[in-house]
Amino acid sequence: MVMLALATVGFAVNFWAWALLSPLGPRFKDLLSLSAGEQALLVAVPVIVGSLGRIPVGALTDRYGGRVMFPLVSAATIVPVLFIGVLGQSSLAALLVGGFFLGIGGTVFAVGVPFVSAWFPPGRRGLAIGVFGMGMGGTAISALTTVKLVRAGGPATPFLITAAVLAVYAVVAWVVLRDAPGRTAPAESTLARLRAAVRLPITWQACLLYAVAFGGYVAFSVYLPVYLESAYGLEQADASDRMAGFVVLAVAMRPVGGWLSDRLGPIPVLAGVFTIVAVCASVEAFTPPLMMLGTAAFLIMAAALGAGSGATFALVAAAAPADKVGSVTGLVGAAGGLGGFVPPLVMGEVYSRFGSYGLGLALLAMVSALTLLLTVTVVRATAQRRQAVPAR
Repeated sequence: MVMLALATVGFAVNFWAWALLSPLGPRFKDLLSLSAGEQALLVAVPVIVGSLGRIPVGALTDRYGGRVMFPLVSAATIVPVLFIGVLGQSSLAALLVGGFFLGIGGTVFAVGVPFVSAWFPPGRRGLAIGVFGMGMGGTAISALTTVKLVRAGGPATPFLITAAVLAVYAVVAWVVLRDAPGRTAPAESTLARLRAAVRLPITWQACLLYAVAFGGYVAFSVYLPVYLESAYGLEQADASDRMAGFVVLAVAMRPVGGWLSDRLGPIPVLAGVFTIVAVCASVEAFTPPLMMLGTAAFLIMAAALGAGSGATFALVAAAAPADKVGSVTGLVGAAGGLGGFVPPLVMGEVYSRFGSYGLGLALLAMVSALTLLLTVTVVRATAQRRQAVPAR
């Protein structure tokens, strides 16, 4: 349990850093006279870098273990955090450079899943990975504190505090973390393991599922303040607080999704998740009154997306070979982050053209419905084959 707790804290701290730009998006829009598209690009850049970076980081975790990779990723994230805090807020170009390297913090997810999975037996991995997944609540820490800290202490304050916390965690992780007993480094090269992971059907199927489930969560966690300000006229601090509520509920539901998957199987859980997301996105596409229907739709969607994220990796833990969990996690995690990269750009473009976010939310409903169909057909068949023919 100590290893699970430390891994979860590491996830939260790095995601806190990863999400620092999102709450400040409206501030930078006013300060630098950014267009809606430029603002969307600013908050999306760390997402895509953190997503693609999970592919090599997951493979490196298979080889070197979480005991090395957790402190390494945390220490590397300190550099862009300090750059943005001290030097990088004067221009869009500087913010994009800082945001690019800030994406390093987002790769920590690919470290934690194989690390945690190795510490627990198969029947408890869904819940354990779901608990670890609560570390994505680091984005809520950012949402709740970043704007307030800027107002209280100046534009560098949240970045300096986050850098200090990252440094403390990197030292503690280096001293305390241990890989699971019996862990052996794979004999194959990193490239060979990635090629083998790519050939597994469950890899690409889980990529699609996670692109919608976690991608939807990431998209709303970075773009919801902008959406609420534009669509409902909320003030910056109020919009950030509401986004934090969305994040907290999604985070709380992630271990529930893993727990339900341990008991019911991940396929029924995922089918329910994508049904709920399709319905809620359809409702929100009409921009209903924020109180109560709009709020209810967003919160129910948050719960479903959180549970879906936990269920997806319960599926990965059950269906992927043990020595390739890190590689598969890296690819699937990248897909989830990329799923979060595209919607903010689409939403920004839709709003620029039509003055409404309705079409973007309708597209989310359609994608969720198609993902539901994929889950109950192709993914179900893959999971059944895996159960019928255990991996050697």
